[in-house]
Amino acid sequence: MAPIDLYFWPTPNGWKITLMLEECDLPYDIKYVNLREKEQFSESFLKISPNGRMPAIVDHEGPGGEPISIFESGAVLQYLGNKTGKFYPAEQRARSAVEEWLFWQVGGLGPMAGQAAHFRNYKKDKIDYAVARYTNEVIRLYGVMEGRLADRDFLGGDYSIADMASWPWIRGYKAYGIDLTEFPNLRAWFKRVGGRPAVQRAANIGKEQFIQSQARSQSSI
Repeated sequence: MAPIDLYFWPTPNGWKITLMLEECDLPYDIKYVNLREKEQFSESFLKISPNGRMPAIVDHEGPGGEPISIFESGAVLQYLGNKTGKFYPAEQRARSAVEEWLFWQVGGLGPMAGQAAHFRNYKKDKIDYAVARYTNEVIRLYGVMEGRLADRDFLGGDYSIADMASWPWIRGYKAYGIDLTEFPNLRAWFKRVGGRPAVQRAANIGKEQFIQSQARSQSSI
């Protein structure tokens, strides 16, 4: 099987896809898209990801054996789930449960957590209203997960792409000013997912670049 090209930078959205690729034991080559150097806006990358955002993939053995490119993290997770038959159930009721939480993450948790981290940690001139608005919304969303996980181990029922989508955004809870011990069900889920060998491998990919990037951003404030 030809390796899948993963266009990646070490951010929560990027780690969603390394999690899935590692869990599925799919061969892949990482193509780093350096966000600090604005490589996401290069002409070659925009042909793959018209929105100028990573992650994106090129599967050289797509449907019918033809290459296919996919952008947007949720779409990539769905594609890989359909390709492998793993972590994305075929039965409609179970699939809908996974999709509900996948889209919840893509439309809510990710954007709100990203804004909270930006205004809390990277904005030179602090805007108290923005810090409070986005931090409080992330706390609310963590509360939604806390309730969902009160009587189940994983968001969609069984472990799935919904968990892979959300886990990297919980990983940065300290950057959002949140104490995870206040969410015991969520904390247990975070450890449960984080204890998986594939997740541990995936979460370390690009970790050194991520730490360096954070240090540079902090020093510029």
